Amino acid sequence: MTTIGLIGSGNIGSTVARLAVAAGYDVVLSNSRGPETLQGLVGELGPKARAATAAEAAAAGDIVVVTVPLKAYPDVPVEPLAGKVVIDTNNYYPERDGQIAALDADETTTGELLQRHLATSKVVKGFNNIWFEHLATLARPAGAADRTALPIAGDDAAAKLVVTEFLDRIGYDAVDVGPLAENWRTQRDTPVYVTPYGPFGGAATPADAATVRDRVAEAKR
Repeated sequence: MTTIGLIGSGNIGSTVARLAVAAGYDVVLSNSRGPETLQGLVGELGPKARAATAAEAAAAGDIVVVTVPLKAYPDVPVEPLAGKVVIDTNNYYPERDGQIAALDADETTTGELLQRHLATSKVVKGFNNIWFEHLATLARPAGAADRTALPIAGDDAAAKLVVTEFLDRIGYDAVDVGPLAENWRTQRDTPVYVTPYGPFGGAATPADAATVRDRVAEAKR
């Protein structure tokens, strides 16, 4: 059984961990404050979860989810992630992260920044366009009429297939929006950001693959 490593265990990280455990995965959680601060979450998740350092979670995971504030991406361990599929959930919020000139000038994307840092890993952007409360409640079995889709982007076709299969297992379809250079289409304030799944802070609404594709196509720089 695949193990999911999490570098960052905030709202998105803990939600992905809950979905993964419910789907039968083992999870290894980490955060910037140390494993001892995760004991409550580990206790809630049960025997398929354990807490570790970021480097340990990176080493243990067959798939590793990086879900930290964007400004912290240079601290993500490189060596233990070599050759691995990494799901990047990061978004750029200048009020939190500070100004990043290359992003402000549309010279690169958040996914490409992490891929540059993790040059030997296979980065796939995912989970960055949905509010965590909606993510927690919209999972459905494969074939369900009200199944929701999430966009992904990446430069490695095999890695995107791995992520698509993971999403399927935890209750979501995937919409491939292209290479990492296209992940600007799913970032903050684009049409596919949060609102297709319901209002921020409000009840969740399923959004199928066709809806997600349409919203992605509407994005403009």
